[in-house]
Amino acid sequence: MINLKIVLSGVSTRVSQSVSASTTASSHIDLNNCFDVVVVGAGVVGCAMARRFTLQGARVLVLEKGSDLLSGASKGNSAILHTGFDAEPGSLEQACIRSGYEEYIQISHDLGLPVLRTAALVVAWNQAEVDQLEPIVEKASANEVNKVCILSAVELASKEPLLADNAKAAVEVAGESIVDPWTTPFVYLLQAIENGASVLRNAEVLSGRFDGEQWQLNTTQGHVKSNLVINCSGLFGDQIDETLLGQSSFKIRPRKGQFLVFDKSANSLVNSIILPVPGDITKGVVVCKTIFGNLLVGPTAEEQQSRDDASVDTINLRALFKKGLEIIPQLANHTVTATYAGLRPASEFKDYQIQAYEQQSYISVGGIRSTGLSAALGIARHVYGLYEKMERRHEALSEVIYTQVNPIAEHLDRDWCKTGNGGVVCHCELVTRREIEQALIGPLAAKSLSALKRRTRVTMGRCQGFYCSAELSEMTAGCFQDSMSVDDVES
Repeated sequence: MINLKIVLSGVSTRVSQSVSASTTASSHIDLNNCFDVVVVGAGVVGCAMARRFTLQGARVLVLEKGSDLLSGASKGNSAILHTGFDAEPGSLEQACIRSGYEEYIQISHDLGLPVLRTAALVVAWNQAEVDQLEPIVEKASANEVNKVCILSAVELASKEPLLADNAKAAVEVAGESIVDPWTTPFVYLLQAIENGASVLRNAEVLSGRFDGEQWQLNTTQGHVKSNLVINCSGLFGDQIDETLLGQSSFKIRPRKGQFLVFDKSANSLVNSIILPVPGDITKGVVVCKTIFGNLLVGPTAEEQQSRDDASVDTINLRALFKKGLEIIPQLANHTVTATYAGLRPASEFKDYQIQAYEQQSYISVGGIRSTGLSAALGIARHVYGLYEKMERRHEALSEVIYTQVNPIAEHLDRDWCKTGNGGVVCHCELVTRREIEQALIGPLAAKSLSALKRRTRVTMGRCQGFYCSAELSEMTAGCFQDSMSVDDVES
């Protein structure tokens, strides 16, 4: 594994001219106007929220304290599109996952969102776990998730021949899929912008006051007025509630999950998402493909106090590696090219904590835990329903603009296959000069290397940027607001 920390410098004339000429999402925002809705936080839930309310006709402003969307919990996850088969029946989480899953499949073609249909296998490794498979099938049925069945050891081996031979049986869930965890919220927010929403980055909410009609928010980018506030600030959701409402109905308990990313040669070792029989606290370690052509093992489940510490450590990574070998022994023949950790905004409650405060014109969206990617669109629909119950509604857009971006999923036709791309810059991930240049301009232009990585996959391959950093340095000088931090680089 390569640890890399660099500060990008130098300049590409063509890119710098494009950046200076481009229109950012904040350059024409008139903060003297009053917005219908301010969404606090541009994680996956905040991006989906902005999209839903904009398409319904509201004037929306998104406030993000980081320099880019996905600056918090949403940037590190397993990228699985869940059906909700194992969610608690009748829970808000289950309803939002189901609704979100259905809408994702419905809009994926129009927005160019990739879906890698792999199915999932909940594998039992001992008799006690075998005894839990039937209740899992029953729960899936209660959640109206179809195409779920129990496989014998022989049937399981035929589907996953490289699985450890002590696997006893499994539940197969046909609808589980792999998606792109970064392009998805990016496209949600980009569609919102193209249809009239505004985004203000580096805009931390410092304080606020509701005068009975409007919110007056004080941010690091100035004062903002809004008729309603939706708190989608993830790991800091309870703190924003306390700042603006003076109280919070939940307490965020950050839970860290560390992951191993194996080289692309390991991608063919599994065909399905390999899940364990879940425990009381965590769903356990998953082995699955990534949509970028790698193989993922993780996460761990570590309670901690810090809301910012997404570091990895040798002890847990070694334990994770050992667990991966117990599931797929042939992983011993493949290399780990990267590690990362994600923080989940868990709370003391198992279910989502979404509450409307009608008298204060405020909706709190908290405790979304690890299923936010799958449920985001459903959460946004649910919150808009709460909004309508507050007797607030708009005229939905009659003509909707659908925005697509260059795909970075490995199984799709990528830019390196096309003419006029300027050549490949990052050879490990086959990222072209044109892809990088396009990511540095527009309303959501990448302002840091971590943002550029999420837009293009640059520096995320086997060498972790060792070979392409010089050319990348020349291309991006003057485009980034700050020098790279440790958070910008995988280990």
